[in-house]
Amino acid sequence: MALTPRSTVGDWLDHPVGGPILTAFLAQGGATPDSLAPARGLALEQLVAMSGGKFPAEALDALVGAYREAAPEEAAAGDAAGDAAEGEQAAGWAEQITSGRFAGQTVVVTGAASGIGRAVASRVAREGGRVIAADLSAEKLDELAAALTGLPAGAEIVPVAGDISHQDDVERIAAAAGDRVDALANVAGIMDDMSAVHEVSDALWERVLRVNLEGTMRLTRAVVPGMLAAKEGRIVNVASEAGLRGSAAGVAYTASKHAVVGLTKSSAVMYAKHGIRTNAVAPGGVATGIPVPGQAEFGAPVLRPHQVNILSLAMAEELAATITFLLSKDSVNLNGAIIAADGGWSAV
Repeated sequence: MALTPRSTVGDWLDHPVGGPILTAFLAQGGATPDSLAPARGLALEQLVAMSGGKFPAEALDALVGAYREAAPEEAAAGDAAGDAAEGEQAAGWAEQITSGRFAGQTVVVTGAASGIGRAVASRVAREGGRVIAADLSAEKLDELAAALTGLPAGAEIVPVAGDISHQDDVERIAAAAGDRVDALANVAGIMDDMSAVHEVSDALWERVLRVNLEGTMRLTRAVVPGMLAAKEGRIVNVASEAGLRGSAAGVAYTASKHAVVGLTKSSAVMYAKHGIRTNAVAPGGVATGIPVPGQAEFGAPVLRPHQVNILSLAMAEELAATITFLLSKDSVNLNGAIIAADGGWSAV
């Protein structure tokens, strides 16, 4: 089988020529093929997007070039097969837009400038919604709005730059949405450094809890009165596999995401008879490039063996498919659900 940038990581690692090439590349950075185990089902080219610059496009070109040089006849045969199959749909999951699903609705999405939040904001807008897109980066929010051309009538991206851990910014986001918010996606979050409780700093603990928990609470608190008045609303919180177990992250992130699960369940009970439904998604490995602020000396090595249990990595658009379903009216009988969108990690 000929290899291309679209071949999966697993195909590359298992290939008699491509495997040694990729293994040698990993060794240069002190990594092994085992470190890519969760990404075996991803196309090699997707590593560029998820690596945060650690696997640049130039490295991908170099890998493909080395393969072509080592196996020129096989590569040429693959090129010919690719030309013959041009226009055929690629295997695997493909995003399918549901036209008009959010028509006439206002949806607030935090963390909308990148990763899962950007994928959610993009999909809601393309499905007809008016999206209040909130994030720290005004520049990236403007890039999102500029990238979404040809939206349906009534659909738009309204960028609001701000920090959801600051009450003034939360109030600006809510004001941009107006009196009626049909749905809220609390996606924004930050990672910790995998530290155990005896080594976590006050600054890291407070920042992670303020963004992941307090920010989620503050924005929910801001939109619920309007939902109560309308007797309808959907809230989706992004928890994490770290909200279901203790081996997925450090103490600060794990505590914050367990608390988000509690916030979700409490809100589901409180507003069940008022037309407001609150659910959460618990992602596992996601190729979003979320920054990890270092690796704690004690905690990181403890957690590392557990990370080999991650069965697969998802792309942000795959998580957005689950989240937008929960944001939509089609999730009518779900309330207080914590959906493990983790490729089966929680089943291990």
